[in-house]
Amino acid sequence: MTTTTPPQALDRRRVLLTFSGLLLAMLLASLDQTIVSTALPTIVGELGGIDQLSWVVTAYMLAATVTIPLWGRVSDLYGRKRLFQAAIVVFLAGSALSGAAQSLGQLIAFRALQGLGAGGLMTLAMAIVADIISPRERGRYQGYIQMVFVLASVAGPLLGGLFADHLSWRWVFYVNLPIGALALAVVSTKLEQTPPDGRPRIDYAGATLLAAALTAILLLTTWGGREYAWDSAPIAGLAVAAVALLGAFVARERRAAEPILPLRLFADPVFGVVAVVLFLTTCAFFAAIVFTPLYLQLVTGASATSSGLLLLPLMLAAATSTAVSGRLISRTGRYKRFPIAGLALMAVGLLLLSRMDETTSRPVASLFLVVFGLGFGMVSQVLTVALQNAVERSDIGIATASANLFRALGGSVGVALFGAIFASRLDVWLPREAGRVDASGLQASPESLAALPAGLRDGIGAAVAHGLHTVFLVAAPVAAVALLVVLALREVPLRGPGGPPKAKPAT
Repeated sequence: MTTTTPPQALDRRRVLLTFSGLLLAMLLASLDQTIVSTALPTIVGELGGIDQLSWVVTAYMLAATVTIPLWGRVSDLYGRKRLFQAAIVVFLAGSALSGAAQSLGQLIAFRALQGLGAGGLMTLAMAIVADIISPRERGRYQGYIQMVFVLASVAGPLLGGLFADHLSWRWVFYVNLPIGALALAVVSTKLEQTPPDGRPRIDYAGATLLAAALTAILLLTTWGGREYAWDSAPIAGLAVAAVALLGAFVARERRAAEPILPLRLFADPVFGVVAVVLFLTTCAFFAAIVFTPLYLQLVTGASATSSGLLLLPLMLAAATSTAVSGRLISRTGRYKRFPIAGLALMAVGLLLLSRMDETTSRPVASLFLVVFGLGFGMVSQVLTVALQNAVERSDIGIATASANLFRALGGSVGVALFGAIFASRLDVWLPREAGRVDASGLQASPESLAALPAGLRDGIGAAVAHGLHTVFLVAAPVAAVALLVVLALREVPLRGPGGPPKAKPAT
């Protein structure tokens, strides 16, 4: 007697296999943001050029951010499978070339190529998830997506340090090759290609103007207060250029037959609210994810590796709340309550973090991070589902890309804003607590604290704690403003199957 597999089971199996390939691609994109940082000192030690070190990160970030809208819009016009395959190939080519770089200039150029591919990996992966899984059912898969971010956040710094110390920094880039090859194989064999509608045209002029405007904005936030003073001519020139380019972009999009970023999306109340909230949420998130390790290292004396592990409660809490909220959304079809609760918890968590000083224990700091993480897990992924559910199916790619774009801009602005606040407060508190200490040298080499006299070390820790108090105290109202904005979110019923199972008939 032979049995056959029902078509529904085959379809579900195909979806799960495709989803696994998408998760691998998301892992590639998120891992590369965390694995490189711990290897940077070793890279500079071999290739030289410490004055250009920041461009190893900046080139990647710029290339990824400015191409996000292009990947999303072109996928709406031409279909996603081939474009997603192209993004993986470009990312892997950039990874292989970065690993083989013989100078820092080559590495910066190859990192930019890698960033071009990275701009499509996350955006297209999330858009494909929206294609193959209905909004009502998508909540069940949010926990898996969040776990990818947890894995990247924890494994990235550890692998980067391991490769740099025991193998070679080049494996920071080579490790992408087998993961990417597997993702490419799964996507190539399991994902179906959707044909384009009609004969679409790409708005190259609009794409160029948007890329130039985003470049000006990112350079403004990256260089402002660091490379150049905020009131310097280069920063003023970038600000003027950003405004002018954005104005030219809007004028172009009003006339374009196939705009790269349709302005009609901004008229959608769900799109507008989600864009603003994602920007503010990511801005506040970076206050915790970037500056808490600084507290752990400079105030509590944790090593770089240990501080990464101490962030694990935050990421696990975020993954847990994402998974739970996703299942509840799939069961009830209601989602607005979750970002409201999440942003309230984020604001409370940041207020708790602002209370930390040199006497706060690591377990207490971890508890504060859990509160913040539980909140964050109920915001970002839920809002992405709300956005994808609200727009027309033909705009899912660009809507998802726009969500990622506002996240990227929020992260860039957040790091710049809170970095400037921390630096200014450190300039005030270091002379009071530790006498004459070089703040820039302190931030670049926190492990050197162990060699300092106890009194000086304690003074530096107190000064850093005071500076971070202000950072978290400013970040809390950012989350609170996002909470006020999300109250205006219009809850659109989720499309697709879902809801409680039907009752069994009486026998």
